[in-house]
Amino acid sequence: MTATAALQSTAELFQQLGTSVLLGMLVGLQRERTDWSIAGLRTFPLVTVLGALAAMVDQSRDAHGWLIAAGLLGVLVLVVVANLYRLRRGPADFGSTTVAALLLMYFVGAFLVVGEQLVAVSVATGLAVLLQFKPELQGLSARLGERDLRAVMTFALISGVILPVLPNRTYDLVPPLNLLNPLEIWLMVVLIVGISLGGYLSYKFFGRGAGILLGGVLGGAISSTATTLGYARRTRLDAEAAPVAALVVVIASNVMFVRVMLELVVVARDHAVRMVLPVAALFASGMLTSVVLWFIVRRQPADLLEHRNPTELRSALLFALLYAGVVMGLDVAKRHLGGTGLYGVALVSGITDMDAIVLSTAHLVQLGRESGGIAPDTGWRLVIVAALANTVGKWSLAALLGHRRLRLWLAIPLALPVLTGALLLWLM
Repeated sequence: MTATAALQSTAELFQQLGTSVLLGMLVGLQRERTDWSIAGLRTFPLVTVLGALAAMVDQSRDAHGWLIAAGLLGVLVLVVVANLYRLRRGPADFGSTTVAALLLMYFVGAFLVVGEQLVAVSVATGLAVLLQFKPELQGLSARLGERDLRAVMTFALISGVILPVLPNRTYDLVPPLNLLNPLEIWLMVVLIVGISLGGYLSYKFFGRGAGILLGGVLGGAISSTATTLGYARRTRLDAEAAPVAALVVVIASNVMFVRVMLELVVVARDHAVRMVLPVAALFASGMLTSVVLWFIVRRQPADLLEHRNPTELRSALLFALLYAGVVMGLDVAKRHLGGTGLYGVALVSGITDMDAIVLSTAHLVQLGRESGGIAPDTGWRLVIVAALANTVGKWSLAALLGHRRLRLWLAIPLALPVLTGALLLWLM
C-alpha cells in the first residue's frame, strides 16, 4: 500500500469514528434528560464507537462478524450489570426504551464501517427524533380509536402480508385473462388504499370543525364522489348550506385531479409529462372557480363529514376486481371495437370509479404499443374522457340528491373543467 493510500485509509477510519461519536452524542443528549441513568451523554457515544471499532477490527482480521458479536455481548453484559445494580438499590424502572436505543446505536456504529454511512446516519437521527417526541406519539396513539387502528393494521395486511406473496407473472390464459398479473393488480390496490388512508387519518387529526378548505381537500383525498353525496344530502335538510356544500364539492373535485396526476406519475412514469399536462389544465380551470367561490362563501361555517374506513379488505378486493375488469375491458375494446370502444370503457368506468380507469390506462401506456399497450396520446385522452364523465356524474348526483340551489351553485364551477377537457380533446 502506498503512503497516499494509507493516509486516505486512516482519514476514512477517523471520519467513521468521528461520525459515530457525534451520532452517539446526539442520542445520548436526548437520553440524558430522562430519569434512567444507565446511559446518557457519555455512554451512548462510547457504545457507538465500540460498535465501529468492533467492525473495523473484524474487517481487518477477517473474523466474519464474530468480533462484532463479541462486542454486542459486552454491551448486553453492561446492561444486565446496570440493571442488577439498580435492582439492589430498590424498585426501579429498567427503561426498556433506553436499552433498545443502546443496542441499536451499537449496530449503528458497526454499520458505519461495514455498510452505507448515509443509512446509519439516518437511523441514528431517526432514533433521536423518535425518542424526543414521545409525548406527541403518545397523544397520537390516544387519538386513534379502535376503528382507526384497524384501518392502519388492515393497510399493513394489504401492503406487507398479501402483496409480497403474490406472484409477479402473467398466466397463459384465454385473452383477455392473459393480461392479468396478480402482483401488479394488488400494487394498484396498495396505491389507492394508501392515498385514501392518508386522507382519512388527516381527517381524524384535524377534526370535524376544520372548515371548508380542509373538508374539500380531505374529501377529495378519500373520495370526491362520497363527499359530493354527503354534502348533497345535507343541503336537503338545510338549503342555506348549498353555497358551502358547493365549494367543498368543487375543492374535492380539484383534489381528485391531483390524485389522478399522482397516479399517472407513479404508474406511467416514462410518459408522465405527456399524461399529466392535460389533467393539469383541468385542475387549473377548476382552481379558478374554487378561488371565486372561496371569496364568496369563506366566512360561512362548515363541519367535516364523517368518512368511513377506506382500508376494509372487502373494499380492496372489490377494487382489485374492478381494476382487473377495466384492464380486460380496455383490451377487448382495443382488439374488437377500435378507438370508439376504448372511449366507451373510459366513459362508463369514469362514472363509477376514476382510480380503476386511470391506473389501468397508465399501465397500458407504460407497457407501450410494442408490448400490447397503448400510445400516450390515446392514454391521456382516455383519462380526460373518464374525468369529464366523473365530473358530470358528480353534478348529476348533486342535482338528484341535493337541493336545487346546490345544482345552480355547482353548474358553472363544474362546467368549466368539462369545457376545458372537451376543448383539449377537440384541439389536440
